[in-house]
Amino acid sequence: MDPRVREHAETIANHSTGIEAGDDVVIQLPKEAEDLAVALHEICGDRGANPVYLNYSKRADRAFKRAADGFEEPSHRRALYEETDVFVIARGGLNVTEDADVDPETNAAYNRAMEEVKRTRLSKTWCLTQFPTSGHAQLAGMSTEAYEDFVWDAVSLDWEAQREFQAGMVEILDDADEVRIRSGEETDLTLDVSGNATLNDHGEKNLPGGEVFTAPVRDGVDGEVYFDLPLYRYGREIEGVRLRFEDGEVVSHAAERNEDLLGGILDTDEGSRRLGELGIGMNRQIDRFTYNMLFDEKMGDTVHMAVGSAYPETVGEGNEVNESAEHVDMIVDMSEDSVIEVDGEVVQRNGTFVFENEF
Repeated sequence: MDPRVREHAETIANHSTGIEAGDDVVIQLPKEAEDLAVALHEICGDRGANPVYLNYSKRADRAFKRAADGFEEPSHRRALYEETDVFVIARGGLNVTEDADVDPETNAAYNRAMEEVKRTRLSKTWCLTQFPTSGHAQLAGMSTEAYEDFVWDAVSLDWEAQREFQAGMVEILDDADEVRIRSGEETDLTLDVSGNATLNDHGEKNLPGGEVFTAPVRDGVDGEVYFDLPLYRYGREIEGVRLRFEDGEVVSHAAERNEDLLGGILDTDEGSRRLGELGIGMNRQIDRFTYNMLFDEKMGDTVHMAVGSAYPETVGEGNEVNESAEHVDMIVDMSEDSVIEVDGEVVQRNGTFVFENEF
């Protein structure tokens, strides 16, 4: 076993989740990540925790969605989640486009059926990470060996130093009322964040981490945004997304590629037409785009916004939590001709923060 797999497992157990004696742990990984499952099981055994191994197959998931005539909440899965203390989930797999032929309406119906199950899981201690596989290496345009180096270098960051760096932006946003994002000629978006909390993601729930994020007030988003970096969703690439918001709601949308998929996401439910998250990427160890949102949204010199559900812990008392079966992140490159303003003051210019010497 590559020693970096054990280091990865130790980071998950020690830094991200704090697995301890008596914890009931669900380990949900693709079969390609069996080495990580083995290392995590050893840790659970050493600590007196109780692991359950779920082998996730996107191929099986696709088969179910295409064959089913409607979906109901899987109460047995929800029961498992209710009794679980810690979740470890890893992405991987050999074919990242396995579910590309599942139509958007089917995905939307499935997500609606799974909404309460997902909410139960998110209420527990959890960590989402990546196991490097050839499928994701190919998507990133990298050799398998280079992609392994990329993933494990990103996972093994000095997370305390990263937390301290990001704290500067948390401090700015925590007492803010309004954030304005301007980039090029096509993005000018104003977000009301008054009363909401800003969280410092330093490799706990997401591994790798490397962002600070909050939620906009549900009705407080206005303007236009052009997401100039693409994303993969349900095995298909969505490219060149343009959204226009009025009073928090998407009132028009377009995409240069797979606009039908974007429309299906936005039509999932009422909450999927509103923003649930504003995130600012601050991890400069992630220095290239790889078509993997777990990494791409953390890149330095970027911001991302998610249509759909908000994380309840980011929503302040008295503000409404945006609820949706979807949470789809999209990215704006802020490295050129771009600024972030907070309450009228420029706090980032062309990717450089106000608390950095280069500003």
